[in-house]
Amino acid sequence: MAHLFEALRIRDVKFCNRIFVSPMCEYSSQDGFANDWHFVHLGSRAVGGAALVLTEASAVTPEGRISPADLGIWKDEHVEFLARIFRFVEQQGAVPGMQLAHAGWKASTAEPWKGGGPVAPSQGGWTPIYSASAIPFTDGYQAPVALDVSGIARITRAFGDAARRALAAGARVLEIHSAHGYLLHSFLSPISNQRNDAYGGSFENRIRFLLETVKCVREAWPERYPLFVRISSSDWSERGWTIEESVELAPRLKGLAVDLIDCSSGGVLAKAAIPAGPGYQVPFAERIRRDAGIMTGAVGLITRAQQADSIVRSGQADAVFLAREFLRDPYFPLRAAYELRQDIAWPNQYLRAKRSH
Repeated sequence: MAHLFEALRIRDVKFCNRIFVSPMCEYSSQDGFANDWHFVHLGSRAVGGAALVLTEASAVTPEGRISPADLGIWKDEHVEFLARIFRFVEQQGAVPGMQLAHAGWKASTAEPWKGGGPVAPSQGGWTPIYSASAIPFTDGYQAPVALDVSGIARITRAFGDAARRALAAGARVLEIHSAHGYLLHSFLSPISNQRNDAYGGSFENRIRFLLETVKCVREAWPERYPLFVRISSSDWSERGWTIEESVELAPRLKGLAVDLIDCSSGGVLAKAAIPAGPGYQVPFAERIRRDAGIMTGAVGLITRAQQADSIVRSGQADAVFLAREFLRDPYFPLRAAYELRQDIAWPNQYLRAKRSH
């Protein structure tokens, strides 16, 4: 069985280990542009030994941002600085990747340190925002416009155009964000999707927008490069999207040349009874991997080297995605390798600090 520091090949891309940097919103952009903060944030995780460094959720349209300070990939001008970041990441032996996203009914909100609530257009927010149905995410949020068929097609094309820009910037992995209550997830979940057309009601209808988006992105994304999809494996509600539906969805994604499911959960309900604890979402990755026959990534309160290694060794997932632990320690992989007695490459500039076993 593979272990945490065994290389992983997906299509023509080789990952030096199984530790991936999960997308983490930095709320530090102006007009969607990456800047020096993103260079340091993403570059330092590559220096620290991560195999894959994904950008934060990058909006495919301006109104698809979570906040006015989100990263974007909706225009060609965004490419130049991203290319500088991705070159540096690759020079450190990591694979640069980008998560493509649309915030849907959770758009036009403030940065977390400013309260995180809805932002009015007079304060830098915008209207309209869009979702599967014309119902707000929760109290105090603006009511979204339910996307019509032409609007769905427009956003599907925007994902494809974003994929082309990510390729031009030098990304080697793409992840489509269909989790956490954002636009694509809002179509999957019966909690947020109350439509009665071809995109609502039945399971087949609710997954249609995501499948069309995946197909459009894959047509724009080279066959030699991996494509991931992040899903909320469960809404943690009897009324919502279930792990059984995730298992049913996964083979359909695989049939559209998706290589790995990034298995998160929740986000469509403002308040849900989520039993958060170390590795609490790992069983989702394990079940989807086993029952759907597709590679998975595990996420959620993975903070220790032994824990991460056990997830891979036991076959619960093919890789682990870390977020908050990487915020606390950009060099987690170097430390984990020492704790697990694995020898991995260190930057030449840091070799004098490397400890032997």
